[in-house]
Amino acid sequence: MANKQFIQTPDAPAAIGTYSQAIRVGDTVYLSGQIGLDPATMQMVEGIDEQIHRVFQSLRAVANASHSDLNDLVKLNVFLTDLKNFSKVNEIMAGYFQQPYPARAAVGVSALPRGALVEMDGVLVVQG
Repeated sequence: MANKQFIQTPDAPAAIGTYSQAIRVGDTVYLSGQIGLDPATMQMVEGIDEQIHRVFQSLRAVANASHSDLNDLVKLNVFLTDLKNFSKVNEIMAGYFQQPYPARAAVGVSALPRGALVEMDGVLVVQG
């Protein structure tokens, strides 16, 4: 098996379970799901807009810790407790990414950890 590299940063919430913020294998970085936790307080931010921003900020922080950025994201998975908020994800996402945008899936779920309204994970492909 290829060498697995553990990725961690204090700029994103600490793992609240038996997982890593990200794992790099070769040129691929697998980002664990992020919810709207403030990394300083580990408390959920209020409202869907703030949670979406916090999730993208956390994903960006973990990408940066892997010597990459969100523009290297090739796959994004979005989990929402209310799919009516999908348009908000699109609107806010445009401020964090440049074209070409990553491939993406959106899934409606009944509940997320800590009462989160949104969770996202993804896959980066990086050089070097």
